[in-house]
Amino acid sequence: MSGSEPTSEGTEGVRNEAASEAAAVSRRAFLGGAASAGAAGILSASIASSASAQGNGNGNGHGGGGGGGGSSGMRRREAAYRVRLEASQLNRARPMIDHVSNGDEDRYADKIGNYSKGLPHNRFGEVDVAAYAVLQDAAQREDADRFEDVPSGNSDPATRIKLTNPQAGMAFELEGSDSHQLGQPPAPAFASAWAAGEVVENYWMAHLRDVPFEEYGTNPLAIAAAAELSSLSDFRGPKEGGLVTARTMFRDGAPGTSVGPWISQFFWLAQPFGAQFIEPRIRTTAPGLDYLTTPAAWLSAQNGVRPSTSSTFDPTLRYIRNGRDLAQWVHIDVLFQAYFQALLTLMQGPASDPRFSGLAAPLNPGNPYNASQIQAGFGTFGGPYFATILCEIATRALKAVWFQKWFVHRRIRPEEFAGRVHHKLASGRPYPLHADVLGSQAVAEAFSRNGTYLLPLAFPEGCPTHPAYGAGHATVAGACVTILKALFDERKPIVELTQPQVATSDGLALVPYVGSDVSQMTVGSELNKLASNVAFGRNIAGVHWRTDGSESMRLGEEVAICVLRDQRLTFTERFEGFTFTKFDGTTVTV
Repeated sequence: MSGSEPTSEGTEGVRNEAASEAAAVSRRAFLGGAASAGAAGILSASIASSASAQGNGNGNGHGGGGGGGGSSGMRRREAAYRVRLEASQLNRARPMIDHVSNGDEDRYADKIGNYSKGLPHNRFGEVDVAAYAVLQDAAQREDADRFEDVPSGNSDPATRIKLTNPQAGMAFELEGSDSHQLGQPPAPAFASAWAAGEVVENYWMAHLRDVPFEEYGTNPLAIAAAAELSSLSDFRGPKEGGLVTARTMFRDGAPGTSVGPWISQFFWLAQPFGAQFIEPRIRTTAPGLDYLTTPAAWLSAQNGVRPSTSSTFDPTLRYIRNGRDLAQWVHIDVLFQAYFQALLTLMQGPASDPRFSGLAAPLNPGNPYNASQIQAGFGTFGGPYFATILCEIATRALKAVWFQKWFVHRRIRPEEFAGRVHHKLASGRPYPLHADVLGSQAVAEAFSRNGTYLLPLAFPEGCPTHPAYGAGHATVAGACVTILKALFDERKPIVELTQPQVATSDGLALVPYVGSDVSQMTVGSELNKLASNVAFGRNIAGVHWRTDGSESMRLGEEVAICVLRDQRLTFTERFEGFTFTKFDGTTVTV
């Protein structure tokens, strides 16, 4: 073996040295996208200057150079190295912050305020503290092997549901920021009025799963839900005139998400996929079926036992029109599916067959090929680039949020929290729950229907076996929708591209939407709504909280901004940056 080739032992040494260095440095960061974008411009200019000095004087100064050998090949190799080096330095320069949880793990010695599904529990669903200590130790040490020591609550491997991929939160990334350089604020604390308000909303979402979204303004139970949510001491969902209304109920506060139908147009529009098409109607589940509403079934799920029952399906395909439909969609979707389908709709032009007809949406005004008379985008700033960057962002988002889940917050799931509510009211357990939940009409409605105070779940297995905060679906939603807003002109009114539609109450047809706000619906607002629908669909299923969705969309947004920032360093086109509106309503150029 030549001296220039690393041996396996040498490679492992390099890996171990890098890992040791990474472990020695605190990998904490902030979410300041604007500052990062500014730094990107400075470093991009630095690259251009360096490469130009070597004789590569094209757009950004680091491309071109013809041929793979000789002096031009060496210049290209050096320029490529500098691009990667500057991207790494940019990420390393991000200011550092502390990752702070809500303090529940330290506050309660019996760990009643934290996630523990899959571990051993007593008959009240309280985790074995020694088992939890092993999980906590593995997470605090970021020890991959130590996770294998975490005790399971199910002794039968054949029916055991395993913990879901803690290792993803420790994985490194070669594009965008490292998972440890992105953060989320603390989740609402277990005993707070804020957490009580969120779980009351979860109960109402469960009770209203079979009510069409467009009937929230007339359905008596939906009206009661809006009234109770309005009366809670610390409910933080969007309101109108200080009240939760049919227009704001179960919605996110991102720009445009309360405009038009509750469901985004991108769930209902035609989705041409090359020579095929994607059917926008879905196979949904039968109405009236909820899960984990008995103490025995609930406790079995907490101990990580796979359910013996499975979903019962509606034999008729339907357009998404209520919470049950949406919950089923987000139960089994491919994680970037909604946004890839939206991309297909946005890119494709009109066709004689409506199943193959798209919107032909205009591109982001910053696309450098908009004004070119000679060239068109393809591998950069064109269709293949759009599809690739949209899908690849999903795993980067997952790594970021998995670090938050397992290594920072370990937030309790709504179904676990509801177990505390049940055993407080039915068994007298001394949990410090807020009065807003203990005396709520939503909790009383659960007892009236099922004889317990447990939260009715949409999935037979209940929530997944990973902590609640942040939410994987919502983080991917935020990342992918941010990419789409960077690629397309978000300002374009939907009515200038197609007639907006809404599903009928039975989900069998789509009819024109003629609400007074129809002219306010834009590509950007419907993309924001798409992200919100997916995030809050998980809440409606009973597996996530409001803040899981809203805060994780913003985490995903920052993941996407970091990747776009890095990719900008690689372009040779004369490009002024990606400009779009963030979920907080501010405009950013990356």
